[in-house]
Amino acid sequence: MKILVTGVAGFIGMHSAKKLLDDGHEIIGIDNLNDYYDVTLKQDRLKVLEGYKNFRFLKLDIKDQKDVLDLFKKESPQRVLHLAAQAGVRYSIKNPYVYIDSNIQGFIHILEGCRATKVEHLVFASSSSVYGGNEKVPFSEHDNVDHPMSLYAATKKANELMAHTYSHLYQIPITGLRFFTVYGPWGRPDMSPILFTKAILADEPIQVFNHGDMMRDFTYIDDVIASVNETLFKTATSNLNFDAKHPDPATSHAPYRIFNIGNSQPVPLMKFIETIEDTLGKKAIKKMMDMQAGDVKETSADTSELNRWVNFKLNTSIKEGVKRFVDWYKTYY
Repeated sequence: MKILVTGVAGFIGMHSAKKLLDDGHEIIGIDNLNDYYDVTLKQDRLKVLEGYKNFRFLKLDIKDQKDVLDLFKKESPQRVLHLAAQAGVRYSIKNPYVYIDSNIQGFIHILEGCRATKVEHLVFASSSSVYGGNEKVPFSEHDNVDHPMSLYAATKKANELMAHTYSHLYQIPITGLRFFTVYGPWGRPDMSPILFTKAILADEPIQVFNHGDMMRDFTYIDDVIASVNETLFKTATSNLNFDAKHPDPATSHAPYRIFNIGNSQPVPLMKFIETIEDTLGKKAIKKMMDMQAGDVKETSADTSELNRWVNFKLNTSIKEGVKRFVDWYKTYY
């Protein structure tokens, strides 16, 4: 099957494409290779994929309308895994405009490409950030998510609304995946696992926000990829029991679905740091900080809907996941 993967040089993008390539699919990967973080890491991820004969890469920015539509018309992908986006909660406070360019303008170009070429199924990356000010845990897809705490979260909620509109108007099957704190080998250098590991090894202090009183639903990359690929090949369908008088945010009368992708076992931040310390055999120098603007105290995923849809199963404990990550970090850096 011919599949377009956007953001293919990203953390989840590279791992998703590799698994699809291993399964024999033809992958067209696009990425703009921006400098939000070290481009060398993105290029090295691409080197992993370029060893496959059925992989082609194009440097392309999704905010360029003509280039995106031309690509869809030329390649006519059967399915699309849309992972390209400007990531980062904190960066969205410093540079809001790039989030509109990539996450809003870029997403409408992907939707238009899918409409023009009658794509069989679009799967796109949303985020656990959409839960924002919600304090009822675990977070459920059936909950209202109208209180984002950052512009990044607001753009991801907007993506879900835009996707539903296109699914309704043009009957395009679309699935949105709300990712919860994904970690593992080849991870982003602005995320806590690399920030903590790098600082501990260099005898530098780590910043511990909200004085360590935080919990995160850390989810290992291999478990994430298994669910991403399974949802890609299980096309979104209409909910025949959808009640428009009591609408459910997770489904629709249109072929549209939303799923949490998480561990369902949130870990205290201090426990996560301790696991890294134990793996490295070295204690961290901790600098306790107040809560950052746009951040939330706890994330926790209810994955019961995903379990019913694709029989999602976690196979990686935090201890094992951190060990695999640290082994990769020491080898790569």
